[in-house]
Amino acid sequence: MSSPNPYAIDADTLSGMKPLRKVVYSLGSNLGDRLNNLQGAVDAIRDTPDVIVVDVSSVYETEPVGGPADSPSFLNLVVVAESTLEPRTLLERAQAIEDAFGREREEKWAPRTLDVDLIMVGNSTAETDDMRLPHPLAGERAFVLLPWLEVDARGEIPGVGRISELAAAVSGTDGVVRRTDLEIEVD
Repeated sequence: MSSPNPYAIDADTLSGMKPLRKVVYSLGSNLGDRLNNLQGAVDAIRDTPDVIVVDVSSVYETEPVGGPADSPSFLNLVVVAESTLEPRTLLERAQAIEDAFGREREEKWAPRTLDVDLIMVGNSTAETDDMRLPHPLAGERAFVLLPWLEVDARGEIPGVGRISELAAAVSGTDGVVRRTDLEIEVD
C-alpha cells in the first residue's frame, strides 16, 4: 500500500489535479546490444504519457552485483523524471518496457537484456510483494548512486538519506566507470 488508507486519492481536493512528483529510475543491461537497450528504455520512458524526463545520467559500465560469477558487465544509467502517475502505474510501465526488450524473470540476479528499477516516486512508500518504495537497496548500490549523483546532486531517498552522502559512503565504487565514449540521445 502506498497509503494507510487504500481509498485515499493523492490529489488537490480543490482542483482535482494530481501533484507532480519526482520519479527516479535505474536502468541496466548486460545482455545483447546493451547501449541500444538503454536507449530504447529511455525513449520508452520519455514516450510515456504524463511522464516528463528531467535528466538522464551518463552511461556507466559496472560489475554485476549478485548473480552468477561469469555474468557480463552492465551498462547502467539513471533517469530522473516528473509525473502525476501513481507508483503502481509507473512500475507496470517499467515492467512493460523490460518485457518489450525480452527481459526474462526466471532467475533472480541473472543476466538480463534490460532492468528498469523504479527507485522512488516523490515521498511515496510501498511495501507489497511486487513493489517496495523507495527501492530498498538503492542507497547501497554504487551503480545507482553515482549516476544519480551526477544528474541530481541534491537528490534524496526519502527516509534513507541524501544521494551525495550515500554515494560517499557506499562501497564498490571502483567497479562503476563512467563511459564517456557512450551516449544516450535525449532530445
